Amino acid sequence: MTNSEYLFKEAVKVIPGGVNSPVRAFGSIGSTPRFIKRAEGAFIYDEDDNQYIDYIGSWGPMILGHNQKDVLEAVTEACKHGLSYGAATEVEVEMAKLVCELVPSIEMVRMVNSGTEAVMSAIRTARGYTRRDKIIKFTGCYHGHSDGLLVKAGSGVMTAGVPDSLGVPKGCTQDTLSAIYNNLDSVKEHFNRCGEEIAAIIVEPVAANMGVVPPEPGFLGGLRSICDEYGALLIFDEVITGFRLGIDGAQGYYGIKPDLTTFGKIIGGGMPVGAYGGRKEIMEVVAPLGGVYQAGTLSGNPIAMAAGLTQLTILKENPEFYKKLNDNGEWFFEEIRKIVSDAGLPYQVNHVGSIGSLFFTKEKVKDYDSAKTSDTKAFADYCNYMLKEGIYLAPAQFEAIFLSMAHSREILEQTLEVMKKYFL
Repeated sequence: MTNSEYLFKEAVKVIPGGVNSPVRAFGSIGSTPRFIKRAEGAFIYDEDDNQYIDYIGSWGPMILGHNQKDVLEAVTEACKHGLSYGAATEVEVEMAKLVCELVPSIEMVRMVNSGTEAVMSAIRTARGYTRRDKIIKFTGCYHGHSDGLLVKAGSGVMTAGVPDSLGVPKGCTQDTLSAIYNNLDSVKEHFNRCGEEIAAIIVEPVAANMGVVPPEPGFLGGLRSICDEYGALLIFDEVITGFRLGIDGAQGYYGIKPDLTTFGKIIGGGMPVGAYGGRKEIMEVVAPLGGVYQAGTLSGNPIAMAAGLTQLTILKENPEFYKKLNDNGEWFFEEIRKIVSDAGLPYQVNHVGSIGSLFFTKEKVKDYDSAKTSDTKAFADYCNYMLKEGIYLAPAQFEAIFLSMAHSREILEQTLEVMKKYFL
């Protein structure tokens, strides 16, 4: 029995399913989790000292690679002064000013502790600002596990085969309307029926929780136009794309300005953190200025702020990083496309910049239904092979591959060689 297998055996006795987040479970590929003890650059190491090239990157935030020295030094120094105060700090102000500087749509920002909390708070803010109750989300887009958003939510829920969640009262989701990603007509139908009741549309500008599904031309712009027509707010959930596709996220990449934006752990260098922000007039409805209540003892935690401020400053001061990262992504995912094509397989490769997915289906993947045509058994066989060969992928067909600045061409080529051995 390996150390990871032993730890999992112990974990299932005291942790539901043996993991503290369902996306860490390996049951969907018929395996058990690798328990990780350290990471460096593009690599992670498990409790059996196996080395893996990591394509999860803590689900996206490790854009500079694991254990980046400047971020690590900033966290270490901040820890010397105390782990948490539950009080205002200078670093919070510096962090907020930097976010507002980097993302033109954001004039005010509130720090929270996770992407789930950021989205939950942004939606409450939108409802408070518009004095409307209904929201539109897209089937297969995941916006955290708050009650009102666990409706056809994608990602780990897709892998588990559970469309929603037990424990969520019907009343919590009665004002959540589901539309089809990349389908403006499905959005217009809701607005035609009850447009004056809809507070906001929330969307992943690049869907990344049913696998990576890029927006089709005109889709995001169409959402902006519909919101403008009906006085609803457009919320971009940039927990995945924020500060990854570019310094100003997907909204800069596609040239669409949302009213509110949510961020996750990338703004904390991987530490537990999130944020939501937008136009000043909207954010001023948030307490203590306005009547929309949201609070958190650990919000703006000085350790997370130190990590995030350092990471975002590095990205700001090195704009060439994004060109290199996105160029590497373009090359890498196109090489994967060539490999499966040479193997005579009809599989689909979707990608935007440094995130992408290999779908085990012949269908063009443009929404939830087409993503669900994927052969999850074929993916499981592939994923287990890659793990045995030292390539750490998310153990689910419907998750993304994340590249970082630590993934050199040499490392990417090693990965492609393993893929060639499997497919060819």
